[in-house]
Amino acid sequence: MAAATPDRTLSGTSWRRVAFAMFAVGWGANQFSPILIVYRHELALSAGVLAGLFGVYAATLIPGLLIGGPVSDRIGRRPVVLPFVVLSPVATLLFVAGPRSLAVIAAGRALAGLCSGVVFGSATAWVQELSDDPAVSARRSAVALSAGFGLGPAVASVLAQWAGDPLVLPYLPHVVLGVVAVTVVWRAPETGVARSAAGRPGAPATWPGRPPRAVRSRRFWLAVAPAAPWVFGSATLAFVVLPQEVTSARSLSVGFAGLATAMTIAGGLAAQPLARRLEARQRLAANIAGLGCAVAASLLAVGAVAASSPVIAIACAVLYGLAYGFCLVSGLRESERLASPREHGAVVACFYVLTYVGFAGAYLVDGLDVLVGRTGAFVVLAVAGAVTAAWTAAYTTGSRAGDRARVPGVPAGPPDPAARPGSPGPSGPAGRSASPR
Repeated sequence: MAAATPDRTLSGTSWRRVAFAMFAVGWGANQFSPILIVYRHELALSAGVLAGLFGVYAATLIPGLLIGGPVSDRIGRRPVVLPFVVLSPVATLLFVAGPRSLAVIAAGRALAGLCSGVVFGSATAWVQELSDDPAVSARRSAVALSAGFGLGPAVASVLAQWAGDPLVLPYLPHVVLGVVAVTVVWRAPETGVARSAAGRPGAPATWPGRPPRAVRSRRFWLAVAPAAPWVFGSATLAFVVLPQEVTSARSLSVGFAGLATAMTIAGGLAAQPLARRLEARQRLAANIAGLGCAVAASLLAVGAVAASSPVIAIACAVLYGLAYGFCLVSGLRESERLASPREHGAVVACFYVLTYVGFAGAYLVDGLDVLVGRTGAFVVLAVAGAVTAAWTAAYTTGSRAGDRARVPGVPAGPPDPAARPGSPGPSGPAGRSASPR
């Protein structure tokens, strides 16, 4: 049977359709964050309940990632992504329908998490397959996701702060955006990854029977995994933890939380073009740069907390945003390099699962606060970031040295089962950055 391949006359621009769907779902996923302040005051919710609403989101997002990516590898991207792009504005409508019902709000968060998990992993793989240049695909996905994460809470916070009915009006833009996203992604061409890779429809992949080969490789766990939690860990510290640290309960506003979120994502967007250039020169270089930004932000946060300075907190948000952007692009790019075509969605989904571990950053700061105090907590985070950066740099240097030490004409050992033909590996055409000659 002939291999199924995407129509390249369409794929040159069709990635934008899928990227717009990611943008819309990302908007819906993060618009809730600044509204938590409103819920806390309007519904008199405790800190434990607020944490529970975050937990509900994660409880459905992670299974969505682990199921959606592999299933889309098996049956195609379109039939997996499209239904959950449809359900994303439905989740938002639940917030509108029951603005004061904790059960309805929790249901909306759970559905939003499921939509995010299924769409993010599968659509990231879809964008890569529709991109003519694999080197830019990670940046395209990261920009779409980051723009949604940033604009969603920014618009929601403005409406909640200065428009009427802060429990309803902030959600209406996403309902409209979600409907538009459905119409846009509806015509995106299927890429047929599983059929193309195996030459027959429905070719089975190793997942979910066991993890993809790339995820079982040493490089995934030693090079990609250590920095992954810093993606959303940096974002969480910037727009969840610091705004509460530098303002009192009386002055804490939805507007400031939205500003911190917007500045974080703006930093992330600004980092992504540079991250692409760094990755083109040397694999994982953007990860090291991102971890360096996280260390600088954590050290600056010590001063922000000690002085209760919103201005310094905004500067921290920009630095944490740079860390978010660098680490996101680097992790996605390396995951794409390691993944075989028929396991691409599954590998990207596993990377996203590790990034979402970073949302526990708020709980980590609370735990460290008991032991070393609030400023001490950020010192510990700075040390952890520095150690992770040093490990990544050492691992990368060791990998390059191993490549240079190989004798021409003598096999270096069994091939990496995670590598796919044509992927930009250390000795491939696009891998010159990993092994400078």
